[in-house]
Amino acid sequence: MTINRTTALLVAVCLALVPGTAAVADTGGDRDAGLAGFLGRQTLPADDGWGAAGSGTTGGAAATRDQVFVVSSRAELVAALGGDNATNRTDDTPKLIYVDGVIDGFERADGSLMDCADLADPGYSLDSYLAAYDPAVWGRVNPTGPLEDARRRSVVNQTAQTQINIGANTTIVGRSGATLTGLTLMVDSVRNVIIRNLTLVDARDCFPAWSPTDGAEGNWNSQYDQISVRRSENVWVDHNTFTDGDNPDSAQPIHFGRPYQVHDGSLDITHTASLVTASWNRFVGRDKVMLIGSSNTVGPDVGRLNVTLHHNLFDGTLQRLPRVRFGQVDVYNNHYRLGDGFDYALGVGVQSALYVENNYFSLGTGTAPDAIVHDWGGTAITTRGNRVRSGTGPSQPVDLVAAYNAGHDPDLGADAGWQPVLRAGPVLPASAVPFVVGALAGAARLPG
Repeated sequence: MTINRTTALLVAVCLALVPGTAAVADTGGDRDAGLAGFLGRQTLPADDGWGAAGSGTTGGAAATRDQVFVVSSRAELVAALGGDNATNRTDDTPKLIYVDGVIDGFERADGSLMDCADLADPGYSLDSYLAAYDPAVWGRVNPTGPLEDARRRSVVNQTAQTQINIGANTTIVGRSGATLTGLTLMVDSVRNVIIRNLTLVDARDCFPAWSPTDGAEGNWNSQYDQISVRRSENVWVDHNTFTDGDNPDSAQPIHFGRPYQVHDGSLDITHTASLVTASWNRFVGRDKVMLIGSSNTVGPDVGRLNVTLHHNLFDGTLQRLPRVRFGQVDVYNNHYRLGDGFDYALGVGVQSALYVENNYFSLGTGTAPDAIVHDWGGTAITTRGNRVRSGTGPSQPVDLVAAYNAGHDPDLGADAGWQPVLRAGPVLPASAVPFVVGALAGAARLPG
């Protein structure tokens, strides 16, 4: 009986991985995409999280044959998105883009690779920056003057090169092994975008900013996420893998007594964005993973930032899994595989409304369940059906709010004030989550 029930669950999940709601009237233009062509025309299933609200998320499913592209270089990707990276986000023509191989954001038009020195303004060098703004010399005030101006001009240069702007009504899907390295996919002020089956690696910042008043000791802050969703609606991010590759934060030097931070988020959803579903993704070994809402200011974000996270694997990640402000965020059936050095998983921010159901938390031996939740100025979080395993011991059902309140003041309330209705298919019991998510989340788990 147990085997039959488990098998039935796995079959149901596998069927859900390749939704049958795609617009498939004319797929002839997808032939060069190989098996990935079956993915390109797929749309977010009805009721599959907040991304299915309103008019739903269809991406580039309606693309005509002349708007179907297979790309294997940065130049080809920019051309497929409209032809001019500076203006591509205004191109709302339905388009379907298949990524083949590895695309490097630092790639020139001729295929050669530049490095950070090629993007630096002539007035900037890291050695000069460190000498000028050392707190022992400059004090703990924000950097200003010609050298900081040169750093900012360097950031403008890098943004033009490594930030790839995506227009409305676009699907980007990877063929087998498709990788985007050293770049940011920017979804800004658009609607109806799908990003699937990609490995995203090392969206590094060549010119991090020193912020001496950020925290008690100051911090280095970087500019670039791997995927950034801003001022946009109806976005589906599915079956991707996010990693820093061979350039992890742990390998960065220490400057001014603080880690030199060259990475920002994996998938940040900010600046009034809303109606996003992130499903079946794998986040590996990253520090800052997902920020939902970027400011505590009560204003345009109120009533926005509504996001669903389901069947994602957070593997060796440290914080923001996610950190939430304002939004109604549904977090269910995710697996958190977290070591002893992790900071927190669920950040309860200002006016946030997290609903956390049937997730599985694998913690290091020295980590207690009260570390899973962190209060960033919020008041309540709904948690139900979650399980925690510490070290090699058995998993146990845990009331995450009670665990947090037992070790922290002030207490958090246990009712975030809403209940999700946009969920496609049954919610798995938490005990099944590690097996299903571990096997099926991330890139290269779909036909491509």
